[in-house]
Formats: sequence, C-alpha cells, structure tokens
Amino acid sequence: NKMSNRAIVSLLRSGKQKPVRVTFNNIRTIEQLAGRISQQIEADSTTIVSVFRDTALQSQNGFSEESCISIIIPNTYEFYWNTQAQGFYQRMLREYNIFWNTLRKQKATAIGLTQEQVSIIASIVEQETQQDSEKRMIAGVYVNRYKKNWKLEADPTLVFALGDFSIRRVLNEYKLIDSPYNTYKYYGLPPGPICIPGIASVEAVLNAANHQYMYFCAKDDFSGFHAFAQSYNEHLINARKFQKTLTQRGILQ
Repeated sequence: NKMSNRAIVSLLRSGKQKPVRVTFNNIRTIEQLAGRISQQIEADSTTIVSVFRDTALQSQNGFSEESCISIIIPNTYEFYWNTQAQGFYQRMLREYNIFWNTLRKQKATAIGLTQEQVSIIASIVEQETQQDSEKRMIAGVYVNRYKKNWKLEADPTLVFALGDFSIRRVLNEYKLIDSPYNTYKYYGLPPGPICIPGIASVEAVLNAANHQYMYFCAKDDFSGFHAFAQSYNEHLINARKFQKTLTQRGILQ
C-alpha cells in the first residue's frame, strides 16, 4: 500500500522480501492444511500434499504417512512469500523439534506415551471439546482407558473414519464401519491424529487430570461442557439426557 511504481520495481529488482505472517488452525487433514497454506505463500497445495505423503521422507524423520500431520504445531509463523513446499515442511519439522523440548518429552514418558501417541490422543481431545478448562479432564479419561486396555470408543474417530465432518450426532450404525480409526471396533490408538491438535490439547494430555472417570458425555444444556462418570450406569443416565435433547432439537444425524 502507498508504494509508487518506481518503489515497487526497485523492490522487485532488489529481491528483498517482507516476511508474511502465516496462520492456521482447525485443520482436519493434510489436504485442508495444504489448501490453507497455499493461500498464504507461493507453494501450491498439490506439492505440499506430495511432500507430506512422501513415505521415504516421513520415515527418515521418524513418522508414518498417517502420523506425519503431528509435525504441525498450530501457531503464527513468519515465512517469505516464495517459500516452497519442501521449505515449509522443513520449517514445520524444526518447529516440532523445538516444541518437543526436554520437559515435554519427560512428561510424555511419565504417562507412558510417545510423542506420536500424545498427538493422537490430543487430536481426539481437540475434537471432543472447545473448552480449554476441561481438556485435562477429558484427556484423563482417554489416558485411563488406554492404560486399562479399554477400547477408546471416541466418537470423533468415527467421524474421521467416515470423512463426513458435518455429522453432529453419532449413530450406532456408524460404529460398524471397518476402519483402523474406528475406536469402537479396534483396541488401542488409531494410526494417526484425526486433526492437527492445538497446543492447549497437547498440553492437556501431557498434564492429564488424575481421576477415576472412565466415561463422559456432553451436557444436555448444550453449554459445551461435559458430565463425567465412573460407572457405565451413571454414564447411561447422562447419555440418555443428551440424546433426548438432540432429538427434541431435531438433530438426528
């Protein structure tokens, strides 16, 4: 803005650049990430996807095709506009290694999880609640289930498996889908994160609340908070209240 033609030509000739502030959050897939990034720097979305789908590159850096999305730590970064896909990936890898400092690695080890496993659980927590104040509680439930070798039975993993992010009500028929991301069908963690978790969700897992709750359900007041339970019978009472409210509001799927 407010530059003369002469000033613009001089700037182009000099090759000097002013860094661009690149921001991204609420990302579900590599394709969504690529689309968001390609709107902010020169790298095109197809090439970004190709870099992240490069299994040899991911293996070299200790990731799989499914887990490579955990490299991304949502934040605001400065890039030169002409940054290409490979440069974007390498920058994200550096930021990932900075984020996973000694303290965070120690916390992950203390709860018996790898960095990749923390990211996977954090991605589920991210999709369960937008309330940062209760993320540690929800993380605690999933850590409890995982340690007791229970199925996670996480609704957001079904939504990811189905690939329909418009789903507002998870139906029993969805639980039959044969996908490694169906945590109602398979034990353990899904093969990779179901979204790019925010820093608050990762921290919630690393600092998961120490409690005996094994269940939780959205409150029927639609406040965005959840009711927690230790027993299945108690959980059923909470779940039926919420299901009744969904039906009353016409939310059937």
